Amino acid sequence: MDIKSLNLKESYSEFACFDSDAIRKRDDEKIDHDFRPPFSIDTDRIINSKSYTRYIDKTQVFSLIDNDHITHRVLHVQLVSKIARTIGRFLNLNLDLIEAIALSHDIGHAPFGHDGETILSEICEGYGIEKYKHNIQSVHYLENIEKKGTGLNLTLQTIDGILSHNGETHDTVLSTSKIKNFSDIEITIKNIQNDVPGIYEPMTLEACVVRFADTISYIGRDIEDAVSLGLIKRVDLPFESTKVIGKTNGTIVYNLVSDIIKNSSGKNYISYSTRFSKALKILKEFNLEKIYMNLKLKKHLFIVKDYYRKLFNQYVSDLNSLNLNSLIYKDFLNEMDEKYSKNHNEPEIVRDFIGGMTDHYFINQIPEKHRPLKNKV
Repeated sequence: MDIKSLNLKESYSEFACFDSDAIRKRDDEKIDHDFRPPFSIDTDRIINSKSYTRYIDKTQVFSLIDNDHITHRVLHVQLVSKIARTIGRFLNLNLDLIEAIALSHDIGHAPFGHDGETILSEICEGYGIEKYKHNIQSVHYLENIEKKGTGLNLTLQTIDGILSHNGETHDTVLSTSKIKNFSDIEITIKNIQNDVPGIYEPMTLEACVVRFADTISYIGRDIEDAVSLGLIKRVDLPFESTKVIGKTNGTIVYNLVSDIIKNSSGKNYISYSTRFSKALKILKEFNLEKIYMNLKLKKHLFIVKDYYRKLFNQYVSDLNSLNLNSLIYKDFLNEMDEKYSKNHNEPEIVRDFIGGMTDHYFINQIPEKHRPLKNKV
């Protein structure tokens, strides 16, 4: 039997994204003979990219912590993928598409997580270029920087899922949008860059699932990390939340996933029950105040912020003076197709270089006597 003759549609929900729906911007690739479904091809391209490799040393929440068991970005995206595929399996959705979106959604995160993104965004604005937003940057890396600037040519559905993954929003119900082509994607990017108000709904239920799974994957895991570091105590967790969804990561994940499956099965939307949604919102607010904004995690931020600006200014200067000995040439531009430099100005090139750095690579550019030391909080 010809493997390509197997029709997986029959096992999918009527609301799933079928493999035959996949759209690529460049459709001249010689992949018609490939036995892999299109979204599986996306995943293979993503996990073999340089951007994906750099997840290994990217901050999730806790930076410069001397503890090998704290969650890094690479584990976070794997947890998102696992949780989202569990939900997708029960809802008969396309698991290949879910995996592609989940594993790539955070590739655009700058060094030192959301704090780094905020710092870099302010610098970009000062140079007259767009704010740095990691969902947009994730697409930019994968489509305009990988493969020496030619990009991975991912499907429209995967790109849409990356753009609309925002796990920081609080959704009770999430339906699909009317995005149909890459022109719609460009409009979405401009709206996000310009902070146009509104909820950017994904074009597929698979992407909706990933957005919910993003929150589920970090909410309890961050609590476990914070407890182990002594930032909070489990008894501090808000009872009005824990009585509904639990107070350990495993229980929280199980209960939230179960609630989504019960409320979304056979529907053309993804949803929590009202009770679970309220409990999750309370817990997110607790995490924000007690963990993410905790000043104990910000003690080295002033050094990071100072060197973000110094490195950015230095690299812009290196580009203007054609300093070929600079790392921006040696480790970035020397690998890029000439077309990339022609299509990007100096601040944009520096943005792409710094935004793609790992924490370790960034720190190594700080003079040793000024480098922030890892601590135990």
